[in-house]
Amino acid sequence: MRLVVVGAGITGLTAAFQWRRARPDDEVVVLEAAARIGGKLDRVRLAGPWYDTGAEAMLARVPEAVQLVEALGLADQLVAPATTRAAIVLPDGRHPLPAGTVLGVPTSADGLAGVLTPAGVARVRAEAALPPLRLDGDVAVGALLRERLGDEVVDRLVEPLLGGVYAGRPDDLSLAATMPALAAQLGSAGSVLAAARAARDAGVRSRGDADGPVFVTVAQGIGSLPAALVAAAGADVRLRTPAHALRRTGSGFELSVGTAAAPQTLAADVVLVTAPAPKAARLLGDVVPGAVRPLAGIPYASMAVVAMAFPAQPVAAGSGLLVPPVTGRLVKGVTVSSSKWPHLSGGPDGGGLLRVRASVGRYGEEHQLQRPDAELTGAVVADVADLLGLELPEPVETHLVRWGGGLPQYLVGHPQRVAAIHAAVGAVPGLAVAGAAYGGVGVPACIRDAHRAVAALL
Repeated sequence: MRLVVVGAGITGLTAAFQWRRARPDDEVVVLEAAARIGGKLDRVRLAGPWYDTGAEAMLARVPEAVQLVEALGLADQLVAPATTRAAIVLPDGRHPLPAGTVLGVPTSADGLAGVLTPAGVARVRAEAALPPLRLDGDVAVGALLRERLGDEVVDRLVEPLLGGVYAGRPDDLSLAATMPALAAQLGSAGSVLAAARAARDAGVRSRGDADGPVFVTVAQGIGSLPAALVAAAGADVRLRTPAHALRRTGSGFELSVGTAAAPQTLAADVVLVTAPAPKAARLLGDVVPGAVRPLAGIPYASMAVVAMAFPAQPVAAGSGLLVPPVTGRLVKGVTVSSSKWPHLSGGPDGGGLLRVRASVGRYGEEHQLQRPDAELTGAVVADVADLLGLELPEPVETHLVRWGGGLPQYLVGHPQRVAAIHAAVGAVPGLAVAGAAYGGVGVPACIRDAHRAVAALL
């Protein structure tokens, strides 16, 4: 048989690897419109070591990513963080991130003083006196939390954490899709604080070992995994080969691929589409018209990452800083990689440098990115130098990576859209979709979705 995978990101390449392990004699073809593999995973040499400019950490307590690294024979490359102590930047200064929150949602009013004003803390404490919470379907994270806990919880705690994951805004994002553990507890808990406590405790129980690292990375960069997957899968990867159209045949499928001026036909027995939702909608229009509308209902946010190497100097910022919009700053998050990751600490291989990355861009704020590379890089460097209080603010090296349409937005009703897409696609034998648009944007979630799709196709 021939499997054709559309998209050479982590989802598509994981699927190719899984298929090869299950059916070693099949032909596996991976089509990629871009000039490189990896999708939203990439790495650069930052003044020496490999440095991720896409995802730079993977949830270790969601096992799929760690298991994949181990299956690729790279277990010795896994690195746990030296610190995960982050701080939130607010207009009045820097504050430690309160412990025990669920994506910024507090479990009680304790420990919130400073991050919230006295009035904000009192607002959280007052939730116990509100009528029991009753939800009818999916709601926006921001709408629910503003009503129950007040604006400060959303603007100062939830926004920098949830916005850091999705590059979106709590007032737009789906509670059920972005905070499923919390949403699952709300019906029985009756209050947001009680539901957050229940979600936190359920997570600890399900993990069993709560003492292991929450996050890990790969010493040569998470961006090294795509090439390792291609090598292990033995797939025929065709770069600069977009897929334009898909149609059913008597024995399977035909894809129109290559340049629009000189398209070629590629036959397939089985097809897995891992392209972003807008591209998937165009590709599936003839074969699965029922999937087009829900796919088109998944918009994307653009963002950029600037990797910086500064002269060695002390920085008291733990693993990094979360920067919500209430600060009025360009940068939304700073990772102090030299503090967070031991292999980037500036030792013998690190050249004694301070390595930092910052992200910029939120859904609906594409104008922030519409400036020349040098101007955008300079603005981010200046913001980071000010945020970290650098005495030596001139970097020795920088890299700007733009992620246009990089992060799908899980808007209200997202679970229903995903269910409709899966139902429509699942009715066509030999066809599946997978990727960050559906069940999670992190690396482990994409790997898990690849496993689901391959299992369904097999």
